[in-house]
Amino acid sequence: MFNLVLFGPPGAGKGTQSIQIAEKYHLAHISTGDIFRREIRDETPLGLRVKGIIEKGELVPDELLIDLLRSAMHKYDGGRGFIFDGFPRTLRQAADLDDLLEEDGEKVNLTLALEVEDQELITRLLIRAEREGRKDDTREVIANRLNVYQTQTRPLIDYYRKQGKFRAVAGQGTIEEIFGRLCKEIDVSLSSR
Repeated sequence: MFNLVLFGPPGAGKGTQSIQIAEKYHLAHISTGDIFRREIRDETPLGLRVKGIIEKGELVPDELLIDLLRSAMHKYDGGRGFIFDGFPRTLRQAADLDDLLEEDGEKVNLTLALEVEDQELITRLLIRAEREGRKDDTREVIANRLNVYQTQTRPLIDYYRKQGKFRAVAGQGTIEEIFGRLCKEIDVSLSSR
């Protein structure tokens, strides 16, 4: 199996790119954001629990995320691998993901980070908020989410770099240009296995 982590700041385009990567490389797309939005929309106990957390731009507790991931991953048994979109977001979550994959004799093979300037991210998120009516994309929440990314998620770069699994990819340009850059990195990683 080939297991890929795609991360980057809010608004970097992880969701758009992850879907395309999943289709091209026949990977199961695991998006914590999609899981939470579905739970919130369906007003499940989990959805009600995380709604307030997400609307403030904060991170959902690790234990809850790992249980959700384990459940989602077992729905895709027998696939070619996974692309994790928006997870892990902290060092603890990265270690938990390693443990979770290890349960099945697997590991993270490659981590790609989309790098986008803050002003571009703010613009993208405000446009998305207007189009989709998302309450988690106000200026105040965006600022908090970017701060959370800088303090809690960016340290993942060193975590995966030390393992030889990290590549940064420019996340500005057209969707096709960014996708091409990501595929180039994936192809290099696949060919060296």
